[in-house]
This record gives sequence, structure tokens and C-alpha cells, in this order.
Amino acid sequence: MAPGNITVKDDLVYNHLRPWLGHSLLISNGKEWARKRRLLTPAFHFDILKNYITTFNTSTNTMHEKWRSMLTDGKTNIEMFNDVTLMTLDSLLKCAFSYNSNCQESTSEYVSAIVELSDLILNRRLRIWHHWDWIYWRTQQGRRFKKALSIVHRFTREVVQKRRTIINHQRMTESQPDLSTAGQRRKDFVDIILSSKDEDGQGLTNEEVEAEANTFMFAGHDTTASAICWTLYNLAHHDHYQEKCRQEVMDLLQGRDEHEIEWEDLSNLPFTTMCIRESLRLHSPVQAVTRKYTQDMLLPGNRTVPKGVICLVSLYGTHHNPAVWSNPHEFYPLRFDPNNTSGRSASAFIPFSAGPRNCIGQKFALAELRVVVALTLLRFHLAPGVNPEVGSISGDVRRLPQLVLRAEGGLWLQLEPLKLEENDVKLEHTPHHAVIEDTNTLPKVLFS
Repeated sequence: MAPGNITVKDDLVYNHLRPWLGHSLLISNGKEWARKRRLLTPAFHFDILKNYITTFNTSTNTMHEKWRSMLTDGKTNIEMFNDVTLMTLDSLLKCAFSYNSNCQESTSEYVSAIVELSDLILNRRLRIWHHWDWIYWRTQQGRRFKKALSIVHRFTREVVQKRRTIINHQRMTESQPDLSTAGQRRKDFVDIILSSKDEDGQGLTNEEVEAEANTFMFAGHDTTASAICWTLYNLAHHDHYQEKCRQEVMDLLQGRDEHEIEWEDLSNLPFTTMCIRESLRLHSPVQAVTRKYTQDMLLPGNRTVPKGVICLVSLYGTHHNPAVWSNPHEFYPLRFDPNNTSGRSASAFIPFSAGPRNCIGQKFALAELRVVVALTLLRFHLAPGVNPEVGSISGDVRRLPQLVLRAEGGLWLQLEPLKLEENDVKLEHTPHHAVIEDTNTLPKVLFS
């Protein structure tokens, strides 16, 4: 991987995000990027992340209650992406702003605007004539973008300004209570980055905090939702792995009054984590990343990447390279058994990119993934669903690379509730047939 000062985010791919995300960590380059990375890193420390586990449990519980209600009404065939995306947005709003949106149970103007902005950005990228601002802002889609953008920016601005006022008041009165103590709100993402200081004692401005909070919401909801959905999909199609994960979770929670995942549990789910990693390899939420070179770069084999060239790194190609991965299209979690990873290049598995500009939120995402997958397997049996557009579980599941990896017509699973009695799972279900995935779809350039 080239140094961060040589490879930068290119305007061709990332400029369309600037109206929403400003000069945030995701888009900035050079010294500006390095300073922001240092200021934001404390927000993803383990001591901070462990406070979010309760939120992950709560949001997952809400989604599961919705599924139980659907199953009671006889609807067992469920499309995953919509519900899981709302669940990740629910969690992010609580973790970023300490805001309970109830978006899984009722319509939220802010959440609807987030979803619309993501869709509009993808649509704009696919229409060449919309790449020019003077054309785009005059189109119906451009006007919709501005309307949704005003909703999102207004919400973020009001939260940041209010929180800044509280912090300044505490400093003036020399009263700075520990927000993590019992009975008080725990520190969220905005609290932490508002308090961050660089080596010169300077913090982020309100505008910079707003940009980072918006980026946290943009980058965190779709990617994690995609990873969760494809993990559940892969386990639904490999029942023996699903049962092994379920038994691991049951053993972990044996004897507990509450079936909740705690921070300390995350390191005690080795096989479930292997399945998650294998799903991230097979179905990476982000399929490719791009970088622009600011100077000539010498590669092995005496080849040179000229200055100014935009390079694409295919995560799909890397993760399906038969020279690195035997039977690359097969779901085989034991690839990630510690006994099988020695000698494998660190760059062979890069779902969160790699190098200095890797995903700063990857530990947050992996923690949420493990909580959601573990609780889902504890409470439901998953089987291949029926795509209404195809009408049969034997139809091909085609990849749909958008901002993140989706599936044409959605990912449909059959859910069956499990009975938890005296820490035992009782279930009767019928075998299912595997669905063959179409792996011939050419991945497109996505954001990272």
C-alpha cells in the first residue's frame, strides 16, 4: 500500500459527496486528513465502543420484535435489507447523537432523508450529464437532493450547536460531570469529537464536527447493513454452519437470565466471527476503492504508476483471486481459523480497505455485526426465502453493486422462531435447497 501522502481521494468519485459530507475525514487529503484522523481516533477506542453494546442489543431486539409480529401474522418470507438498514440507522442515531428516532417503528423525516440522499448520489453517478453541478441542480433530482440535504444538515447542526453550548457552560462553571456515570447519558460520538484536541490544543469547529457526524451516519448504516444481510444469507444457505454458530451462542449465554450480548462476549464467539469474516470476503459491502496518485509510484516488476492517474483496487477481485483463495466462490469459514491464516498476506483480506486510510470505524462495525448475528441466530432459524420477482428459491441471486453490495430484487429469507426454554433451543424445520449465486456480475466502483 502506498503512503497516504501519495494516494489521495479523487474528485471524480468523491466530489458528489461534498455537499453532504463537506471536508470530512472520508474526503479530505494531506495534512487536513492526518489531523482529523488523529482527532477522531479516540472516538473508536475500545473503552468507547463497549458503551455501544447495549444500544446494539436494544436496536436488534426492536427489529426482532417486528419480525415476530410479522411471523404471527403468517408472513415468514422477509426481505432483509429494508429492516436491517433501519436497525443500523436506529443504532447509529443513538450512538452518534443519543437520539431515539423510533425509526424502526414509525417514519422519521431525518432517516428518510438519509436514505434518499444515498439513493440520489448513486443515481447521479450513473448519469454522466448530472456530473456537472450547473446541470444537476436544475434537475428534479437535484432539487430533491437539496431538500433532503437541508433536513439532514439542519438536524445535525442543531444537535452539535446544542451540545457545544452545554460543554462551554460546563467549562465556564468548572462543572464537568462524568457522563458515563450511572443515571446519566453516556458519551456519544458527538460528545467525544467535540472534546478532542490536537497537539496545539485546537479542536474541531462546529462545521467540522457536523461533517464528521454526517459521515458517521453515511458510511456506517449501509455498509454494516449489507454485511449483516449477506452474513445471514450465507448462513441460511449453509445450515450446518448456522447450527454451529447457534450452538456457540447458546453455550456462551448458558445460565443467564437475560439473553443479551455483552462486550466481553465478542471475543468468545470465534466460529461466528469466522463466518462473518468469510461473508465479508465473499460479499464485501464495498466492492472497489479508488485512489489518485500525487507523484510517480514505482511498483514491483519495475512498473510505474504515473502521477495524476486514478487507480482502482477491486476488493471483489482480491477476495475472489484463486491464486490466494482456493475455491474462492465457496462459503468456507474455516479459511479464517487461526491455524489456516499463517502465511497469508495481510492484503489478501481487505473488506475495510487497508493502509493508513483504512476504515476508522471497522471495530464499531464488527462489534455490531457480532451482536446482531448472534442474537438473530439465537432467536430464529434462517432458510432461503422466495424472491417474488423470481417466484422460486432455485432462482439465481444476482449481485447488485450500488453504494454497497445489494441483491437484485432484495435478499429474501424464511424465518422460523426458536423456542428458548431453560437455555435450550427447540425447533422443527425441513431441509432446504441451496441457491446458486450468479458470480458473473461485473462489480462497479464504490465509495470507501
